[in-house]
Amino acid sequence: MKKIIITSILFLSVIGYSQKHDLGKVTVDELKENSFSADTSAVAAVLFNVGTVYFDYSNNEGFEMVTKVRTKIKIYKKEGYEWANKSVSYFIGGNSKEKVSFSDAATYNLVDGKVVKSKLKSDGEFDEKVNKFWGRKKITLPNVKEGSIIEYEYTLTSDNFGTLENWYFQLDIPVVYSEFKTIIPEYYIYKPMMRGSLVPTVVNEKTTKTVSVANGAKMGYANNNSFIPGQFNYFENKTTYIINNIPALKDESFVNNIKNYTSSIEHELTSIHFPDTPFKDFSTNWETVTKKIYDNDNFGAELNKTGYFEKDVDILLNGINSQEEKIATIFNYVKNRMNWNEFYSYSCDVGVKKAYQDKTGNVAEINIMLTAMLRYAGFQANPVLVSTRSNGVSLFPSRTAFNYVISGIELNNQVVLLDATNKYSIPDILPIRDLNWFGRLIRKDGSSAEIDLMPKSTSKEVISLMANINDKGEVAGKIRRQYFDYNALIFRINNNKVNKDSYVEKLEKRYKGLEVGTYDVQNNDDLSQPIVENYDFTASNSVEIIGDKMYLSPLIFLATTENPFKQEEREYPIDFVYPNQDKYNISLTIPDGYVIETLPQAKAVAMPDNLASLKYMISSSGNKIQLVYTMDINQAIIGSEYYGELKAFFKEAVDKETEKIVLKKG
Repeated sequence: MKKIIITSILFLSVIGYSQKHDLGKVTVDELKENSFSADTSAVAAVLFNVGTVYFDYSNNEGFEMVTKVRTKIKIYKKEGYEWANKSVSYFIGGNSKEKVSFSDAATYNLVDGKVVKSKLKSDGEFDEKVNKFWGRKKITLPNVKEGSIIEYEYTLTSDNFGTLENWYFQLDIPVVYSEFKTIIPEYYIYKPMMRGSLVPTVVNEKTTKTVSVANGAKMGYANNNSFIPGQFNYFENKTTYIINNIPALKDESFVNNIKNYTSSIEHELTSIHFPDTPFKDFSTNWETVTKKIYDNDNFGAELNKTGYFEKDVDILLNGINSQEEKIATIFNYVKNRMNWNEFYSYSCDVGVKKAYQDKTGNVAEINIMLTAMLRYAGFQANPVLVSTRSNGVSLFPSRTAFNYVISGIELNNQVVLLDATNKYSIPDILPIRDLNWFGRLIRKDGSSAEIDLMPKSTSKEVISLMANINDKGEVAGKIRRQYFDYNALIFRINNNKVNKDSYVEKLEKRYKGLEVGTYDVQNNDDLSQPIVENYDFTASNSVEIIGDKMYLSPLIFLATTENPFKQEEREYPIDFVYPNQDKYNISLTIPDGYVIETLPQAKAVAMPDNLASLKYMISSSGNKIQLVYTMDINQAIIGSEYYGELKAFFKEAVDKETEKIVLKKG
């Protein structure tokens, strides 16, 4: 192999350093370390994580993509033992030839001042079929203790060149050294896409490689559709990405998907060009991406299939004239008929006809079927590609940016969004997994439009409480609680299949000292109405008695007592999922013989740009105390630049909710 270009001294120094990152070189000093100097709270630290992707050529198989990863981890605390388990998924669907193998897996411990190596044994290695698409190989390293060092290497071979393995520089524990190298033949062009705030050192190199081609080989120089035997040369583009001394990911509350902010790199195949063969372009912009998806037999062709639902839809819509009623009828029919098998994909698996017949399908089959029915009923309905919250935000034009599809109806200059995989969803109230920034609507002509998936309307929770306080400080009363829109959706998902006794028990555990009497809930299955809970209660520890005085919050057991935002600084946006309002209407009757000595002051607080607000209005008349308290979060996602104001806002809310009424014995 002859090098054509060798880059700078920086490259030579980087390669020289990376060569030190070999397995099997564990020292006594490394094993003696009992904490990570840069972060003493770390339960473990990755000493190095080195990945390489390259392409092997053989006459029988043609090109094959190989990913090799070698890792060395120091375990400091028992909580870090989980890092001695490693699993790697591989695709087994269709005609895939992916396979995974582990090697050089071992645990090192210090015993009587000497390094002792415990190799991985066969009983610590597992291979399992996750589903019909994915397999998973796992290892559990032996003899792991506080102070251990564990090492392993795995190799993933694949004939699927569409994407490279995503590489995560940043993990839940500190990483001393992370390196990712790609060695790619000139015939394949990949687009690298970086996420996160950490920027790697990038080194590029170009080399030539020579391979031999035999008669009947699968890949080589082509002329008139025949392969020419002999030797040929091609360029390899080598790129190395390195980051040193990477801090652990911070655990922050109200984060959508931490992968969106994790320092990482993705690669997607954008084109293939072999000599004397046509250029194949895959994805360069959103229009190209969506057209490729629409033209796929498992997407556009399935959407256009007919002859399996029309008679049923004709019967359903007989006598129905209004557009809203037609939409609701078709939507409810698909939700009730079809059962989601929990497979995510924008591509159909068994196809819409078989799924309709079997009454079971994946996301694509259910929502493409729904779209086809809506089109048949005369609506301008189109599929909307979505990247779910677990898949990350679709920042870059890419065929793998999406993993899900829903339906959108262009109606009255708006797009009404529907997802029939969840039986409790209604138009524009999607399952939470769908609420991930933007999707892309694909029209019949293959053009696309960006669709904002984030809810704009406010989902409310309205609580009305009437209660009496006796002279022992016990509170007894009734609560009426109403859940609207997304709050209702979440309630139904979490509780519709829970029996009443179990739910009441959960309620009593949530609010310490609460005892629930008669309980009922309305509108579990009437999705057009809010969920309504009614229950009687007694609360035994909501009032503090000191001498001749009583102290209590007017929200009694409903008060929030802790600020959810504790960190001094915030790196990531705050994700509330949807705009929401909590409104409390509270009426308290104080015990005979007591008078009101002190009432909290009324207060109104608002964040900049009206991102959030609260209004606290309290009054008394005779032995009655009335409180109307409203908290609004007006935007689903609030940028981290507002974190200081948001933290202060929630402190005001907690202070106000826990502020005491003082009653004095008269």
